[in-house]
Amino acid sequence: MGLIFRWLLRLAAGLVALVVAAMALVYYLAGQSLPDYTQTLEVSGVGAPVEIMRDNNNVPHVFGSSDPDVFFGLGYAHAQDRLWQMTTLRRTVQGRLSEVFGQRTVSIDRLLRRLDLYRLAQQSVSAQDAYTTAALEAYAAGVNARLEEINAKALGRGAPEMFLFNAPVAPWHPADSIAIIKLMGLQLSGHLEEEILRARTSLMLDDQARLVDILPDAPGTGVAALPEYAAMFPGVPRYAEARSDPRDPLSPLPRHGLAGASNAWAAAPSRSASGGTLLANDPHLGFAAPSTWYLARLELARGGVIGGTIPGVPLVLVGRGERLGWGLTSSYMDDQDLFIEKLNPDNPEEYLTPSGYKAFETRPSIIEIKDAAPITLTLRWTENGPVLPGSVYDLETITPPGHVVSLGWTMLDPRDTSFSAAMALMNAGTVAEALRATETYVAPSQNLTLADRETIALKMLGAVPRRDAAHQSQGRLPSQGWRAENRWQGRMPNASNPEFVSPVGGLLGNTNNKLLERPFPNHISFVWGDTQRVSRWQRLMQSREVHTRDSFIEAQLDPVSPTARNLLPLIGADLWFTGEAAPAGTPERQRQIALGLLAEWNGEMNEHLPEPLIYAAWVRALQKRLIMDELGPLAEEFKHVEPLFIERVYKDIDGASAWCDIRQSAPVETCTEIARLALDDALVWIGERYGTALESLRWGDAHQATHDHPVLGEVPLLRHFVNIRQSTSGGDNTLQRGRTSGEDPDPFQNVHGAGFRGVYDFADPDSSVFVISTGQSGHFLSRHYDDLAQLWRRGEYIPMSLDTELARAAAVGLTQLVPKQ
Repeated sequence: MGLIFRWLLRLAAGLVALVVAAMALVYYLAGQSLPDYTQTLEVSGVGAPVEIMRDNNNVPHVFGSSDPDVFFGLGYAHAQDRLWQMTTLRRTVQGRLSEVFGQRTVSIDRLLRRLDLYRLAQQSVSAQDAYTTAALEAYAAGVNARLEEINAKALGRGAPEMFLFNAPVAPWHPADSIAIIKLMGLQLSGHLEEEILRARTSLMLDDQARLVDILPDAPGTGVAALPEYAAMFPGVPRYAEARSDPRDPLSPLPRHGLAGASNAWAAAPSRSASGGTLLANDPHLGFAAPSTWYLARLELARGGVIGGTIPGVPLVLVGRGERLGWGLTSSYMDDQDLFIEKLNPDNPEEYLTPSGYKAFETRPSIIEIKDAAPITLTLRWTENGPVLPGSVYDLETITPPGHVVSLGWTMLDPRDTSFSAAMALMNAGTVAEALRATETYVAPSQNLTLADRETIALKMLGAVPRRDAAHQSQGRLPSQGWRAENRWQGRMPNASNPEFVSPVGGLLGNTNNKLLERPFPNHISFVWGDTQRVSRWQRLMQSREVHTRDSFIEAQLDPVSPTARNLLPLIGADLWFTGEAAPAGTPERQRQIALGLLAEWNGEMNEHLPEPLIYAAWVRALQKRLIMDELGPLAEEFKHVEPLFIERVYKDIDGASAWCDIRQSAPVETCTEIARLALDDALVWIGERYGTALESLRWGDAHQATHDHPVLGEVPLLRHFVNIRQSTSGGDNTLQRGRTSGEDPDPFQNVHGAGFRGVYDFADPDSSVFVISTGQSGHFLSRHYDDLAQLWRRGEYIPMSLDTELARAAAVGLTQLVPKQ
């Protein structure tokens, strides 16, 4: 017996030693790809030495004798820290993910091939000006210099992920950078899904007057009545079950309610305590590890610029120079239309146009798939745009037999000069120069907020489609592609884009809210990204006569929900302080406790409070009860609470209280009854998930920011090393926006928000600050993988200085790239 025990002990010890050795080997191999920030390297492609000095937050400050050399240095720095992210973005836009990830990403590749964004990027390279072309080429050379170094020195393939997903890395090209901007445009696009959802909802509703309730317009002058979708396409069933594939973390298609968002605001010297202009910007994108953003400083011939870059792109997209700051927010301009194309019944390779049937423009495209046979697609284009697969947002559910759907989109421009416009913006020194520089910007549409030392301005960038006033659906529903009045008729002039310079009140800003009211077809958009945050912003801005950098930071981090303050008095109007005494532990007692807590709450979505969780669960359950009987299974598509819908219902605007009655039941339910039932639903769900002690709940336990690695984040054990999870304040409708997932079993996870925050004070530019949501490095073994994440969570910032000596004094590394002899 003792002998057996000794052998079992030896065997266990051997297994432990083997595991430890394996882990040590993995750690060693992964650690080989950690970059050396202090070295001198001979490279091809620079005209003179380039210096990359990294401050103590690992922000690279790039110096060179010419602008192309500086962009070379940025390309090298990006590839040092974010090579896996860059190559994955490139594979995504090329439609080549399946070469690495196999069958799981075939649907993504199908879509990207059909959109043809990469080929359009290749065609757009020749449309750029000489300065931008030189920058793109130099940046690509810098990335390739890092690839050559990795190969020559066997530096662990450049990133740990390369060991698990081994695939050759092609040299970087100028088109790759333009293509990544186009991919971002897809991530920011929301009108495509909005049209499909509006069509599906229209089909389900018996009373079309109720469509404006559940998919409301932003407050302002109303629009004319639209045709029923069923009337335009009578062959479509009321409801068709969606058969789309499960959503992959690598998919660039935004889920409903998770397209682009952002905040930006500026103050003129008359409203600034320091006497200089102020600018704050926090762009909102989906969270990931590493962050979408990468901080960098470039010392260009026209002066230094510092701010947020996107790995793979030689631009400071948001940030400041010595004399000018610029911020971006999604404009929600309607730059997409869906067209239902009628096939020729005698020849399905033809589609109907205003002048008769015409052959599709076609070409084959082969998708290589890891561990599977390749598939060949036939890409088809109409005069309106590319033909989309039926799986995209469940397009097949609204497509009549004998038809296909094509997409019109301003991003599909083969001569897109947006990159040159953005490059000119980065080199501008005044608001006037910036506005002139961006006249040739095409897509994706953005609101540009500007501040130089004296002037503030806001301008909507991007090409606006020119629509016919007789358009069948005003671009709000998929329309008949063969009718001339539904087709785009070119672009509106840039001068017609909304523009605000030096407002009288000295303050301007945008929270993706409605900018102005214009009648169709000059309307800009019917769908806007915010109807709630803007009210809180107005209150905070006007509550002070003058502002400071700190008051702008306070506004960025404000967690108060104006939505909660508006909705709770409506839905609880007949529930507050009513009901008989109830014993502890009963549903009635829980309801009374919950109502008591909410009655004393000020709407602050603080991570440490229980009230935000009770409120969020209540309104989510309430919307579900209101729409389930009318929309049936389609109700699952409405994953986020629409505040205007609940407000319309509980104010009974145009008969909207009809939603409260359950159609299948004999009694006529009141809105008060539905509110009470929904609160009980919410408390049951909370009790099962977080316990019944309501006073001890924490919103932050449910509202965790999910900075997850899009590939390794699902791997058991490894996910604990690569995912960054944080308890956070804020919510769907707060200025400190933390958009929730809406997906069971964790509907309140924080999945979309400010991955970058920056605040600039031009009275003292070097007092400006910024931060990103993770760290600079994409290597999970690096101390810079998550070192900024806790600062971000706590609402702290790091300095944004162009003082070279200050950066040098706290440098953690100095890389010198010298011309190869």
